Amino acid sequence: MIFAPAFLMPALRRLDPERAHNLSLKALRWGLVGQDTRPDDPILSTQAFGRSLSNPIGLAAGFDKNAAAVTALGRLGFGFVEAGTVTPRPQAGNPQPRLFRLQEDKAVINRMGFNNAGLAAYLANLQRADRKRLVLGANVGINKEGADPERDYPALVQAVAPFADYITINISSPNTPGLRDLQSEERLAAILSGIASPKPVYVKIAPDLSEDGLEAVISVAVQHNVTGLIVSNTTIARPATLKSPLKRETGGLSGAPLFAPSTAMLARAYRLAGKRLAFIGAGGVFTAEDALAKLLAGASLVQVYSGFAYQGPAMLPRLKAGLAALLKARGFTCVSEAVGAGL
Repeated sequence: MIFAPAFLMPALRRLDPERAHNLSLKALRWGLVGQDTRPDDPILSTQAFGRSLSNPIGLAAGFDKNAAAVTALGRLGFGFVEAGTVTPRPQAGNPQPRLFRLQEDKAVINRMGFNNAGLAAYLANLQRADRKRLVLGANVGINKEGADPERDYPALVQAVAPFADYITINISSPNTPGLRDLQSEERLAAILSGIASPKPVYVKIAPDLSEDGLEAVISVAVQHNVTGLIVSNTTIARPATLKSPLKRETGGLSGAPLFAPSTAMLARAYRLAGKRLAFIGAGGVFTAEDALAKLLAGASLVQVYSGFAYQGPAMLPRLKAGLAALLKARGFTCVSEAVGAGL
């Protein structure tokens, strides 16, 4: 059984966002959120990371930075869960407040700054996770101070590979100074050339990349046998449509306002790369229509974050049932048939 949003979500929304987030993680670890044991519609099943997924809907990185509740999150009905971002050493992140709800816009601004307990704690949690039932991604990044990206990313990949089904290289958070500079052709090539992973490797990119920048990232990713890209991370842009008085807060914007630009970038990336890369579509997914749009634009899988934060676990059954119905209405017999079909 899954608790209904009416029971839990309004109370959480009255709390400070970061406190509410931490309480949610504790509730998951303590087994208070329940699980969804209903089987997914067979039309949603798909293959990725060398695993069979019951559905293509995953939880994006950032929700469970330390992989402390990944088993419980998997029981909610996600097809896969991505934990992190983890850095080599623990770090506190940026000063609070650093997480803001833009409720009028169905959006979030965060400037968390890769706050996490570090690699050792992360690995201990991964070792305790139920890997037989859980399809797990590990999202890795670098510390704000004392970092050597060409050293740290390969070391992180090597450390997490035995416990993850895929690994994401996070070079696109706007909240670590200089991190997005690693998306340049030269820096990204230097990082990827040092990585030898037995597991699929994805690179998570920013929606603020220029067209030339996107072409360069795709070229480097293909040259270095990267499996795919996650499109996209949060944006530093502030659309004129934002209504919330919190819209001027510094940090990365996610949620509904990110849907259009991230989906447009996804479609461009798919056109450029074709079948040479696999894509995970992230950014502003709240409904089944949103999820289908990501698939039609070229994503093989879809990730949610802000929509899950706003709607809670009851989002998942609605999202999956709606996506199954939409696929059938379009005449598709499986998820893979929809990938890129809108282009």
